[in-house]
Amino acid sequence: MNGGIEPSRRGQTPSEPVSGPPGAALSILLLFGFLAFVFVFAATAGFVTSNNVDGWYETIRKPALTPANWVFPVVWNFLYFLMGLSGWLIWRSAGSFPAAGAPLAIFAAQVMLNFTWSVIFFGMHSTAGAAIEIFALLAAILATIFAFWRINRLAAALLFPYLAWVLFATYLSLAVWLLNR
Repeated sequence: MNGGIEPSRRGQTPSEPVSGPPGAALSILLLFGFLAFVFVFAATAGFVTSNNVDGWYETIRKPALTPANWVFPVVWNFLYFLMGLSGWLIWRSAGSFPAAGAPLAIFAAQVMLNFTWSVIFFGMHSTAGAAIEIFALLAAILATIFAFWRINRLAAALLFPYLAWVLFATYLSLAVWLLNR
């Protein structure tokens, strides 16, 4: 009777399909992409660090609470995993890169600042520069958490251990700088 057109659609032109959540294959691929993004920076920072741990780093004075050298890669690998997962959750929750653009830009900036600290401290042996730069890193982590909180609270919460570790690293950086002026 109505020519196969539903009453609610009569006289309307067909609309574009509403895009739903990303497909499982794309989602998994991008999860690995986010993990790869953070671990590429981690590996590069690790390379800079490892070339100086047994040399220069062993010769400088360190504060009493400095963990054993083996602790750092274990903790950092866990934190980088959480960072990658957090970024992916934001993309997934926002539904696209354009929708998550600003929070992911802040996220990328803090990953780069994290890498930069390693270059300044271990690559350039600048304890003062690293002590200053880590405050920019802290600000970027806080900005990332605030930006992520608006989109996905779990993604933001996954960054709390990272924030806690960088606060501890701030103590270490400042102490190393003061002990080696």
